[in-house]
Amino acid sequence: MDTEFIHISTSLRLQLGYGIGHVLNDVCASLWFTYFLVFFHLVLEFSASQSGNLMLIGQVMDAVSTPFVGYHSDHTDNRFSIKYGKRKLWHLFGTACVLASFPFIFTECIGCSSTHKWAQMYYYAAFIVIFQIGWAAVQISHLSLIPELSEDDHTRTHLTAIRYGFTVFSNLFVYIITWIILHLTGECDKHQVGPSDAWKFRHVVYIVLGLGTLTSIIFHLSVTEKNNYQRQELLLAEGESGAHYEFLQKPVMYQVAGVYMCTRLVVNISQVLIPLYLHRTLGLAARALAVVPLALYLGSLAAAGVQRLAPRSFTRKLNYLTGAACAIAGFVWIYLGSDDDYKVYFIYVVAVLIGFGGAVMLVTSLALTADLVGARTEASAFVYGLMSFTDKLACGIAIAIIQAYADGAPAAYYGTVLVWVCGVAAIIGLVLTLLLPRFRFDAPSSTVDSSINNSDVISEEQQLPAAIESI
Repeated sequence: MDTEFIHISTSLRLQLGYGIGHVLNDVCASLWFTYFLVFFHLVLEFSASQSGNLMLIGQVMDAVSTPFVGYHSDHTDNRFSIKYGKRKLWHLFGTACVLASFPFIFTECIGCSSTHKWAQMYYYAAFIVIFQIGWAAVQISHLSLIPELSEDDHTRTHLTAIRYGFTVFSNLFVYIITWIILHLTGECDKHQVGPSDAWKFRHVVYIVLGLGTLTSIIFHLSVTEKNNYQRQELLLAEGESGAHYEFLQKPVMYQVAGVYMCTRLVVNISQVLIPLYLHRTLGLAARALAVVPLALYLGSLAAAGVQRLAPRSFTRKLNYLTGAACAIAGFVWIYLGSDDDYKVYFIYVVAVLIGFGGAVMLVTSLALTADLVGARTEASAFVYGLMSFTDKLACGIAIAIIQAYADGAPAAYYGTVLVWVCGVAAIIGLVLTLLLPRFRFDAPSSTVDSSINNSDVISEEQQLPAAIESI
């Protein structure tokens, strides 16, 4: 009995320790996507195009770093990695990079705040590059730890579930802390974000990084990595190279990549531009820049609960149609809404609609990717890496182009962009999804459950990682 209790306690400690290992990345990602353009354009007073170019640098660096870190994480072999664990070693490296760079991104240029903005861009670009390399290292190493920690599917599911739970907590923590600081320190009810608010964002960053640092320390102290590398190298040697080439020859892979890219454009661009839309188009107070994104996020959480309760008759295509319809309805409402009731009340309904719809679309697009991979799991990292690369690159370029035309544009600019860019991306993603053929797997039938092609409910193993990616 005592032995069983000790085993359960150890298992819980391992699962909780693993779950909090991505909190630092989660809080930084929340600040990056929601408040990066707000801080650089409205607080530091960079031009819209300059702030967009800085975000493009970050997205491109993230896209390039992800496959690089993934490859070297698999092939790290030295005395430190053997003793400490190669995944944890990369996680430690990434954590150090994030902590050494991220505070400087959301702080006025130290010793150069009065210099020309183009000169300051080199200063911030250097920290952005370091941050994105570190972020990718933490993300890849943390995800790849799951098969290292356990070979049991049930335990892996629990690890993923706990990871998602802490991701939810991290995002809520960021938005609540931002709301508290902007609300309690607002000079008046109608105060908008401006250069005088630089210290507020600095305090938000210090608070969330304090939490991220604490959780990272607990992670490294409580998680012990197993050395199952020989088994992995054997599996890779058996079938990795051929599977990569086969996927590149499948037209359906590029169609699924199109669905995923369009979905990410809807989710990421709406998250990035809505704070600017609230400030510039609607003229709302500073605290709205925390409360409305919170409503957007709560809508995405509601999507996860609703999908678990969806009837089994719901196919992938019907799921995507439902999500796209909700998101498009939100964008149409943005196009039509402009009165006081809309600004005070209905903007929160719009945020929930977009958050709900985007989350359903994202979960479904990731499930379609899982269907595409099927039993060829030796190439799953390659396929997901390709999807991630295209989405990060596309989002970075789209935001840079949007910001390039924002300088001198009318107040309604960001509302128009949300309607047309995100709305058209949702429509294209829906069309590509509806035109998808039934997937056929080349693997033996004994290893493939072909019912996944029209499965109505996403399995727990698929749903939780998908939800993680939506944050």
